[in-house]
Parts: sequence; structure tokens; C-alpha cells
Amino acid sequence: MQYRDFIENKKMKIITSGFDIDKSQINKMLFSYQVDIVKWGLKKGKAALFSGTGTGKTAMQLEWANQVYKETGKNVLILAPLAVSQQTVREGLKFGIKVNICRKQEDVLPGLNITNYEILEHFKADEFIGIVLDESSILKSFNSKYKQLIIDMFKDTPYKLACTATPAPNDFVELGNHSEFLNILSRVEMLAMFFTHDGGETSKWKLKGHAEIRFWEWMATWAVVLEKPSDLGYSDEGFILPKLNMHEIIVKSPIFQDGGQISLLPTMAQTLMERRQARRDSLNNRVQEAIKLINNEQWIVWCDLNVESEMLRKGIEGAIEVKGSDKDTHKVKSAIDFSNGDLKILVSKASIFGFGLNFQSCHNMIFVGLSDSYEQLYQAIRRCWRFGQKEEVNVWIITSEAEGAVKANIERKEIESAKMIAEMVKHTQDILTKEIHGTINEKLDYQPTIEMILPTWLEEVA
Repeated sequence: MQYRDFIENKKMKIITSGFDIDKSQINKMLFSYQVDIVKWGLKKGKAALFSGTGTGKTAMQLEWANQVYKETGKNVLILAPLAVSQQTVREGLKFGIKVNICRKQEDVLPGLNITNYEILEHFKADEFIGIVLDESSILKSFNSKYKQLIIDMFKDTPYKLACTATPAPNDFVELGNHSEFLNILSRVEMLAMFFTHDGGETSKWKLKGHAEIRFWEWMATWAVVLEKPSDLGYSDEGFILPKLNMHEIIVKSPIFQDGGQISLLPTMAQTLMERRQARRDSLNNRVQEAIKLINNEQWIVWCDLNVESEMLRKGIEGAIEVKGSDKDTHKVKSAIDFSNGDLKILVSKASIFGFGLNFQSCHNMIFVGLSDSYEQLYQAIRRCWRFGQKEEVNVWIITSEAEGAVKANIERKEIESAKMIAEMVKHTQDILTKEIHGTINEKLDYQPTIEMILPTWLEEVA
């Protein structure tokens, strides 16, 4: 074998499943940037769409799935969080696309079908030509059993689209899971190729200095990233967000030291256990501050603990509480009623209603405390603060004086997220102007600057 042949064989290649389509065939109701993204996604066959809230991910994923069905004549499955299915069906009707809600394989109809992640086991992957993950950040945030089930179950599915607002800040493992789901590179391969481990924590990975640019360029071969249309060179007309007003209320909270003694000066909570205790200690004060803010407008009140949820429901007249243990019918009805403006005050957790839902009818929200998840905070705010919102959005965050570490942690993650999104956008901006022929699986190329001289003995062997 010649040396050149050896190098060629080291390059990883993948058979793409995409197809080209003329723009005139794409739904006329889509904006120009949405048309180009759909065309790009169809050409790739397997792709990720990291698109800001309100930029029309649902419309784009529906049109992508509809074109796959038209091209192949075979069914496409959309996986979505609970309560998002009904919203997707309504969105489909606006664009003349029929979507069937199903709970098991026997419910599937020809065309586009949608179900919830929680009942995925009731379906057969080989019955679908395409799969769409709505809110694909579930590849990180869902428990490992379901994350791996999704990756394994649809390993051989020809057409795949993963859609979410933005990846978690600097969570490169999540990006690796997306890459693995799309058959680009496995998470392990991606980490080995572009990253180095950062010390003792197994979840900490840093980009290799020489690989940083190559990593973002590689990601741009299978993922489109935009916060607004101008990120890809389009007009932002109609996509300017209203003002976001962030308010912070800090309540007093006694901190009990060892032996049950009360400290006169609050001790800043550092560990997860200390932060949870600080939230419990300040529970009543935080709930009372939230109740004072409620007026006759529509409100969503986010909480972390079940006891917070119960106290808020009892303390706010007309409030509807939605807990994780509630029946799906209650969750879906509450989400629809709130979205339509028929429900004035919704009390729930960001883990239940913080992803995928459109709540532009509301422009007031309260966080009765903060968890450590920046992604949950970001996504929850974006239920109301999104393109299509007509009013300024008011957000109140109520914490105890002992929880400063939580707020500092959120602020740090916000800065990291902005940096990450800026990098992703920078390396993705030109992607739709290039001729793209499908998903490419590539490794770092060695670019020699000095001509290699083979030793005489090796030349004789060759």
C-alpha cells in the first residue's frame, strides 16, 4: 500500500441521505431564511437546527418533515415535550400541513406523526423514514436511559433533524450527543478529536488550542446556528425583541449553623445542600413577595419546590397549579388555556413548561427562587420573551440573601453562553451561501509546511 492510499483510508466517510429541492417547492408562507434553512436541511439529510426562540423552528421542522414525506412516501415521526404536540398541530394547520397525534404505533397515519418523548417505547423506529427531535436539548437534560434510547433506536433512520433554541453554555458533551444522534461522530470520537480533559471533574472538557477554529468549522458542516435572521445575513424586520426588564428581590433568610444556632449575619450558601437549605429557610418570605407582585394582568410564576407551588396556589386567587405528578390531560389543558389567554395565573416548574411552548400572550413572570440551571432560566424566560411578543417583558427573580452563589453562577453561565453562541454564529454565517452536498464526516487535516524527506531505507522498502 502506498503512503497516499494509507492517508486516504484514514479519512472517515459517511453516505448522506439528503436530496436537493428547488426553493419554489418549499412552503410559500416561510420567510426567506427559513426557506434556505429547510433546503439546506433536506440536502444534508441529517442536521441540527439551533435556532433562537420565535424564529420559527416549528414551521421549519414541519416543512422539512413534510418534504421528506413527499419525497419518500414514508412516514416521519416528531418527538416533542408534553403539551407541545397540540401546539404543533395548530401550527401545522397554519401552513397547510397535517400532523397526527399518536400514543402508540397503531395510531400512526400516513404522513407526519407526533408523540411525546415519555412514550417513545410504544413505537417502532424502522417504521419511519425520518425522525425530528423537537427541543433536542433533551439529549442532555433527559435521563441517560432515554438519551441513549433515542440515539440507539434511530441509529439507522435515513433522515434526522434535531431542533432546539441553543445548546447549553459550553456543554460540549451535549453537542457530542447531537453529533452522535445524527451519525456524524460519536461523542467519544468528538471529544478525543477536539478536546482535552480539564482536571478532576469528568464533565469538564476544554477545546484544544489548535483545534478551536476547526471544531466550529466542523460543527458548521452539520448545524445551523442563529439567534436572529441577520446572523445569517437576512433582514431582522419583524424580528426585533421588545425590551426585557429584569428585577431582583432579595429577602432575608436566617441561616442555622451547627447546633441550631441562628447566625446574625447570613452565611453565603456554597454547596448544593446549603443552597437547598437556604431556599427552604426563606420559603415563606419569597412566596409572600411573589404574591405582592400579582395584579390583574396575566402571570406565570415559576417555582422549584412542590411546597412553593402549593403555597403560591393557595395564596394567589385564581391561580392554576401544575405539578409533575398531575395527569397529562391537566398539563395539556392548562398550557393551551394559558397560551390562549383564558388562564390568568399559571404556577408551575420550568422543568414542566419551560421548553417549547409559546406564551407570548403573557409578559409578566416571577421566579420564586433560582435553580442552578442557566438553561432552564433562559428557556423559561423565552416562553414569553420571544419574537411575536408585543409588550415589554417583566421578569422578577426572588432569592434569599444567602443564595448569592446561585445568582453569580447564573451570571457566569450567561456570559459563557453568549460567547459560545457568538462563536457558533460566526462560523455558521456563510453556510447557506455555499454549495452543500450532504453531511460530511471529517477529521483534522494535517497541512504540511515543509516538504517531507523520507529516509533512504524507507524509500527502498516502498
